[in-house]
Amino acid sequence: MKQPLLLASTSPFRRSLLEKFGLPFDCASPNIDETPFPDESAETLVKRLAEAKARACRAEHPSHIIIGSDQVCVINGKIVGKPHTAEQACAQLAAASGQTVTFYTGLCVYNAQTDNSDVICEPFLVHFRTLTQVEIQRYIEREQPLQCAGSFKSEGLGIALFDRLEGRDPNTLIGLPLISLREMLSRQGIDVL
Repeated sequence: MKQPLLLASTSPFRRSLLEKFGLPFDCASPNIDETPFPDESAETLVKRLAEAKARACRAEHPSHIIIGSDQVCVINGKIVGKPHTAEQACAQLAAASGQTVTFYTGLCVYNAQTDNSDVICEPFLVHFRTLTQVEIQRYIEREQPLQCAGSFKSEGLGIALFDRLEGRDPNTLIGLPLISLREMLSRQGIDVL
């Protein structure tokens, strides 16, 4: 690789996904304000934040290709973030019960040397089965998904909450669309094979 890779994230899930490529990379915390702008759409929000995360790491990593990503969940037209509490997780899962929920993942590949960004938003649909309050509470107790947008971990027991998943890349749901990322890295001259 002609330029080193940096993942602008401290998420263990994103790190694990990027490791699938077998490329060396470093991680850094972007430390940005993730507050949505008034009336900002989910797609615009995740693209803006993915790029902001990547650009926030430029000062300390000026020669890197920097990968930024952000994800939000939209339930019944409302942007939903990480629940942080069991009560909020219960409310999120109750709202998702029997619904089709859209996850929007923003992905940015930023070349710190050239100051060029490649930014996309990839949607992924999750069709939730109808859940009982007991199932929701048991799930939250077992998996503790308090730092996950939408209050579940699809790579774990969260799969038991769904009827169907619909999207280009199942990795998108975990937070890093690898098929799109491979294409974007290829445009930077980085091949994963």
